[in-house]
Amino acid sequence: MKSIGASRRDCLRWLGAAGAASGLAGLPLHAGATPLERVRERGTLTVGIYQDMPPFHAGGKGIDVELAQALAESLGVRLSLLPFHADENMADDLRHMVWRGHYLGYGPADVLLHVPVDRPLMDANPQVAILAPYCRDSVAIARRLDRVPRLDTLSQLADGRVAVPGQSLAGWLMIGADSGAYRNQLNTQWKDGTEAARALLREEVVAAAALASELQAVLRGDARFEITPLPSPRAPRDGWAVGMAVKRASTELAQALQRAVNELAASGRLAQIFERGNVAWRAA
Repeated sequence: MKSIGASRRDCLRWLGAAGAASGLAGLPLHAGATPLERVRERGTLTVGIYQDMPPFHAGGKGIDVELAQALAESLGVRLSLLPFHADENMADDLRHMVWRGHYLGYGPADVLLHVPVDRPLMDANPQVAILAPYCRDSVAIARRLDRVPRLDTLSQLADGRVAVPGQSLAGWLMIGADSGAYRNQLNTQWKDGTEAARALLREEVVAAAALASELQAVLRGDARFEITPLPSPRAPRDGWAVGMAVKRASTELAQALQRAVNELAASGRLAQIFERGNVAWRAA
């Protein structure tokens, strides 16, 4: 099984965006200033976010967009969003958006959001610091209670159709579950879990498998459905922590961002941000 850090990226679909950081040229930044000092001197925090990743970012809105705004406010600066097209794996994303910059000419950002807090990923990318976990996510399955009252094992789906994004961790787990027993029941055309959840909402399928955050964003609060952990021994039962990344040398910036996340969690504001996305916040 691939590491959680790499697999998490399989759940995303992206559209590129470039040039968001182009306004930084020519600012009178002091030589030798720390990354935090440079952020404050130019008056903006550039935050890298994944494009088209509902409920965290879609159409300029979402949980990560609100979190980025709160982080900028905590530093007393403006927010500059840098949406970007994800590459083949998380190491590429960290290189392009955190410590080097993209070969198309944009980036790096001051901080990249939605980075798995994963020890193998940290060890493999010593150029960055991964910090400030702000939520947990996991692989889950939503079902119609009138069609599948209980789901202790996937066999209880019987011959019911299941919507799942094919190019995702949930898709990989469902395709391989019980030696491929459910392959012919899977509808894998969906680009992300929110689309799969809407297929369930339209009663085109009896269940949808995706990230818990994706399913909740569409179905949470609807008594016709229940969302539970995917009953697969290969699915990480408690999910994984999601945090952010900065350059390894950005010690003061990392500390300031960690303090900001701590304060957002303690004040209840972080839970409120998730609630506006119809997602139940889980502390990391």
